Amino acid sequence: MAHRVDGRKLGRKQGPRLALYRNLVVSILRYEQVRTTEAKAKEIRGQVDHVITLAREGSLDSRRRVIAALPDEPLVVDKLFNEIAPKYADRTSGFTRIVRLGQRAGDAAPIVQIELV
Repeated sequence: MAHRVDGRKLGRKQGPRLALYRNLVVSILRYEQVRTTEAKAKEIRGQVDHVITLAREGSLDSRRRVIAALPDEPLVVDKLFNEIAPKYADRTSGFTRIVRLGQRAGDAAPIVQIELV
């Protein structure tokens, strides 16, 4: 039985899949937009929104939680708390946008651009 099991496996085992998600979240926060497949973008959208929500709180606890989620990325954490979070202070949710770009030439996978609003 697979009750309460959700999420996409993306053809990877758990460790590489979580590393992929973490790297995509860091890339979105660093460059504010990333081109990737639709499945990957939909999977990390909630994680990016959650990290930005934590940064909007601005407390020491939220900073520690973000650092735990994004280890070895002090510049991205600083940018998140100093630039990105104040920009979304008036917004309650929905910090990302997914724009469809078409299909990839090799395997016709749907390519999208996920960006910060």
